Amino acid sequence: MKSFRKAALALATLALAAGPAFAFPDRPVQLIVPWAAGGGMDAVMRIFAAGFEAELKQPVNVVNRTGGGGITGHTAIANAAPDGYTVGGASPEISFFKTLGLGDLTPESIDFFSRVSVIPAGITVKADSPYKTVADYLKAAKENPKGTMMASGTGVGGSWHIASGGLLKAAGIAPDAVRWVPSNGGAPALQDLVAGGITVFTGSPIEAKGMLDAGRVRTILLMTNERHPNFPDVPSAKEAGLDWVYENWFALSAPKGIPADRRKILFEAAQRTMQREDVRKGMADRGITPIWDKPEEFAAYVKAFTERGNSVLKDLGLAKN
Repeated sequence: MKSFRKAALALATLALAAGPAFAFPDRPVQLIVPWAAGGGMDAVMRIFAAGFEAELKQPVNVVNRTGGGGITGHTAIANAAPDGYTVGGASPEISFFKTLGLGDLTPESIDFFSRVSVIPAGITVKADSPYKTVADYLKAAKENPKGTMMASGTGVGGSWHIASGGLLKAAGIAPDAVRWVPSNGGAPALQDLVAGGITVFTGSPIEAKGMLDAGRVRTILLMTNERHPNFPDVPSAKEAGLDWVYENWFALSAPKGIPADRRKILFEAAQRTMQREDVRKGMADRGITPIWDKPEEFAAYVKAFTERGNSVLKDLGLAKN
């Protein structure tokens, strides 16, 4: 009897050491989006979340954590418990927080999985704007006193601010000739545009699709080398004689330190998600280019992107580090 009890105790001890027997994930997963609902990243991540949910067979709850030009949400991702139940959408702004002197958060602060999409920057104006072409806009930017014209789309020093400064520089105009008005994303910036609070929105026309369809705004340029299939009537920067291409990217990320077995499950589910026809079509129908990188490719891409963006931030007089 005594030996039976010892054997039972040994089995119980082994069971406790092995931990609870369940398949990960066994409860909902949170996906943090650092930008406002209705903006470009929000649209991308909600399409992704629907497919991710199907692959994980658990609810994926999208939570918008806005503020600080993206710092609040990215910090929430970096500081989340590394148990696999929190992932996030990372945007290029994380490449520039340290340069801007806003904190020590960098791409190395979080665990990048891959880009899931890229969207091109553009110049979008109010429907009744006097600027019919990008040449009209650039002429006004050159001739008006600095700060007379205003642009928005993200926080100061954010990705769409860099897009604006780089375009102006490519046109031989001071990168800060158009004053930047910070916002918590494309959606609030577009509302400000139609209300007459700013001159242009330099984010992606993909974020402005609803307003474009309603005839409330017009996109007069895409910062690309070629015309976009979803915006065939909008000229590219190359057509306009401007040597400036700028695409924003949105990536799947997570806090560092997730156990390897759980990370593998999340990574493979995300990879399958980006192969789903409903996800790829959902993005493509909105003019969003779906993408999934090899890890080494994404690391090289982020490095080159960060260097180019930091160069523009220096030109804008915003680089602190």
